[in-house]
Amino acid sequence: MTYDASLWIIFILLGLCTLLPRGSFIVLGNRVTLPGALQRALRYAPAAALAAIVVPDVLLVGGELAPFNPKLAAAIAAVTATLLWRNPWLPFIAGMAALHAARLLAGV
Repeated sequence: MTYDASLWIIFILLGLCTLLPRGSFIVLGNRVTLPGALQRALRYAPAAALAAIVVPDVLLVGGELAPFNPKLAAAIAAVTATLLWRNPWLPFIAGMAALHAARLLAGV
């Protein structure tokens, strides 16, 4: 088998690995239901995915753990503004203001 043929086989297999799980929900429809415990657990999947993306960027600076950095201060300010007030713009404003102030104080 040449390199080109193996590459196409890999593309096809990866496409099937993506298509089959997604297509199964469309094909099966309401005939099959997920268990209640799994449905409850899947409600937290978007929040877990977002946390998996955001938390390393907030805690790591230059690939190393930095517990006191401007990004962490901005994240704390944004979360606090979200919890105290339900204004959709206030977390952005509070986070950016805290990030700017922390960078000025740190001299970054």
